[in-house]
Amino acid sequence: MAVSGIIMVLFLIAHMIGNLHVFQGAESFNDYSEWLRTFGEPALPPRTLLTVIEIVLVVSVLAHMWAAYSLWAQARRARPVAYVSKKRVQQSFASRTLRWGGTIILLFIIWHLLDMTFGAVNPQGTDSSPYDRLVASFQNIPITLFYVVALVLLGLHLRHGIWSATQTLGQTNKRRERSVNAIAIVFSTLLIAGYLVVPAAVAFGLVD
Repeated sequence: MAVSGIIMVLFLIAHMIGNLHVFQGAESFNDYSEWLRTFGEPALPPRTLLTVIEIVLVVSVLAHMWAAYSLWAQARRARPVAYVSKKRVQQSFASRTLRWGGTIILLFIIWHLLDMTFGAVNPQGTDSSPYDRLVASFQNIPITLFYVVALVLLGLHLRHGIWSATQTLGQTNKRRERSVNAIAIVFSTLLIAGYLVVPAAVAFGLVD
């Protein structure tokens, strides 16, 4: 769970930085999108490194889902009889909503690929440029709202995940809990803000 989560966090950081190329204009953003498909050439065939990254990400997502199910199944086996009443004083909102939040995030990833990568559900269609697809998508209010909700849930998921990963990997203790929690909150907030600034810029006409 922790290792697959770390791999996905590294991808999220890189993807967020790449998204910010949109503020350099259509040509820069489209060039960046093309570079993703060609970097490694001529030493490697086109799209080789990108394909490797995609495979690693798919395996990480599947491993993360398997780990989540396994942990849930272990908890059920350890407590075959449900509690009469559940006390959630020690649980955060993020920890209580991990399962359905993760499901919404997974649905969002599928939609996001069909929208931004393949253009299958994008208003501009499959033959449009990455920049045009991005602008067209974020000019659509329902799509933008779905994007915002999914990212807020992702932020909650990240905050809890980072805190949990430090415990799993033995990098925290009672004395460090507060600082680790603060770091998780700050990191998650900044990362999600970096993603949300793009649809906000389209909504306010700064990117068109």
